[in-house]
Amino acid sequence: MDKLVLFNNTTRNKLLNKRSGESKFGQHVQILTSISNIYEQLENLDVTHVILGLPEDVGIFANHGKQGASKAWNNTLKVLLNIQSNQYTKANKVLILGHLDFKEELLKVSKLNPSRKKDVLKARKIVSEIDTYVTHIVHQIVSTGKKPIIIGGGHNNAYGNIKGTALALGKPVNVINLDAHSDFRDEEGRHSGNGFSYAYSEGFLNRYVVFGLHENYTSDKVFNILDKSKNTTYYTFEALEIRKELKFKKALQNISEFICEDNFGIEIDCDAIENIPSSAMTPSGFNVNKSRQFLSFFAKNSNATYLHICEAAPTKKSAITVGKLISYLITDFIKSS
Repeated sequence: MDKLVLFNNTTRNKLLNKRSGESKFGQHVQILTSISNIYEQLENLDVTHVILGLPEDVGIFANHGKQGASKAWNNTLKVLLNIQSNQYTKANKVLILGHLDFKEELLKVSKLNPSRKKDVLKARKIVSEIDTYVTHIVHQIVSTGKKPIIIGGGHNNAYGNIKGTALALGKPVNVINLDAHSDFRDEEGRHSGNGFSYAYSEGFLNRYVVFGLHENYTSDKVFNILDKSKNTTYYTFEALEIRKELKFKKALQNISEFICEDNFGIEIDCDAIENIPSSAMTPSGFNVNKSRQFLSFFAKNSNATYLHICEAAPTKKSAITVGKLISYLITDFIKSS
């Protein structure tokens, strides 16, 4: 637990822009005041959702991707705290727990060279260490019956989310992943492109659906693996949005029948959303409203157990846009569940 940094009043007051006659989300969220007995505190708190930040991009580096996702957490907080607190946003039912401090890991990786195989392998070892911390905290939150909302970070953290949730529930979980990529690649050392394949082969992930998979960026090998198993399926972006072979709502209903009978996690990779700065930004993807509809549809199901939003890599120019996008997704999940 030594990685957990609690969200506190000092941070809250620094980021809050109070306005007379208005009541801000950040003024009404719950916070913890002590780092000890996190499990007991969570269990006794009258909240439904727990927000956690994972400010790292080590897994992205280890996957030869474009870093920057470590900044998404702070950008999100600045916006989220300043939205309105009202009958829709339910701020008093939300705990902002804080974030896991990966400064040390980021520093180690900043000294590595991505073109040296030896250095990439070192980074993959660091990702395995990050997995341990993510698994532990997610396990604690889910064990108390609360729903974690996890803000990444890289998509490598899907592994810790799935493992922590599965261990808390005592059974493997299902996952729906809005993503341009499957992240179901070879188990070649941990990185942001194989969180789901590791979780699946280790028995923590049961049924897995990729929604919006880009045909141009998925290998035959991955398609074959996904096609072969009765527990994995996918809907390509092109089939849904370009060729219109299947209606959006019909696809969501099909997925619901496949995964929603049991506990499931919702993963949203910002790579799948059009023109959002991310580790693999796309000019062709789901628009923001469609992404929100997707999330809202699945969040309504009582078996929706966690939400993970990852891979957004805000620049100075796009910081507010990214913060707003993630805040919309967070509140959509809270409103629907």
